[in-house]
Amino acid sequence: MRVFNFSAGPAALPLPVLEQARDELLDWRGGGMSVMEVSHRGKPFIAVAEQAEADLRELLAIPAAYKVLFLQGGATAQFAGVPLNLCPAGTQADYIDSGHWAQRAMAEARRFVTVQVAASTAATRHTTAPAQAALQLDPGAAYVHYTPNETIGGVEFPYVPDTGGVPLVADLSSTILSRPLDVTRFGLIYAGAQKNIGPSGLAVVIVREDLLGRARPDVPAILDYRAMAESGSMLNTPPTFSWYIAGLVFRWLQNEGGLAAIGERNRRKAERLYAAIDGSGFYANPIARDCRSWMNVPFTLPRPELDKAFLAEAAAAGLTNLAGHRAVGGMRASIYNAMPEAGIEALVDFMRDFARRNG
Repeated sequence: MRVFNFSAGPAALPLPVLEQARDELLDWRGGGMSVMEVSHRGKPFIAVAEQAEADLRELLAIPAAYKVLFLQGGATAQFAGVPLNLCPAGTQADYIDSGHWAQRAMAEARRFVTVQVAASTAATRHTTAPAQAALQLDPGAAYVHYTPNETIGGVEFPYVPDTGGVPLVADLSSTILSRPLDVTRFGLIYAGAQKNIGPSGLAVVIVREDLLGRARPDVPAILDYRAMAESGSMLNTPPTFSWYIAGLVFRWLQNEGGLAAIGERNRRKAERLYAAIDGSGFYANPIARDCRSWMNVPFTLPRPELDKAFLAEAAAAGLTNLAGHRAVGGMRASIYNAMPEAGIEALVDFMRDFARRNG
């Protein structure tokens, strides 16, 4: 029996994608073998890779002046890849500290570049996003890095920072493809696949062409964006199955009406869940209302001793992976693209009944 999976990642995949992958698993395109068993350099898989990129470009309206890379190592590899590609040794980059994943990116970057903290929300326990006016940006920085959505904390920037002429770099792992996006606002976007794109292990990098070729001479080729772009992301054997599934997800998004339709659905889902939390008198969400994530909704119960019962009863009702991250506790519902509105209604109904019985 399928459940409503609220995992933050690896996360739920669209059911039609899973069904197609199941049907094609043993005999892909009549070849008598799985897509995992064909050469990544053969014409059949090259066609898959090219179609996936074309569909992603269409979904995000990615201009021709940007390269799209499908890389291994997830978003964490890009914590190092970004400074190694964009910063000559001895230069500086601006980072905005908005929580756990921003801090992880900063810590890795400090191994290669001087990191200036352009703003931090530590004083609010990362329950807000810094205002544009609070950003102390250096016009001489190699780039400005931010994390638009903090998966663990559930805080989301309600705006795209204005960085002047400095390239803006964004870790969009949690929110990519969740709504329309103006790619031209960014110099570089990276995203781990395991939330809104496909299976874990894959990362998508969208990088403006003029930022290629800046990698340090000692950067490994596997982390060199220009080398990967010139090889079509096939400098080595790529994660072919993840790439194939990503392509199916992109096609599913197109069939669902594109990012405008998906964005409207995601808005409704988030508003419905937050309304249930705010109106309950039982549950609480700590994030400033104008900075609440559409994708990751944390909430707490009035008494921590209720947490275990809540999770057990929710799982029995087919609502799984609702435990908050160990760093913050409580509950967290991750409601990415693949989560249907029926899942939100089922969760809200359960939360209402649990509150009635335990309030």
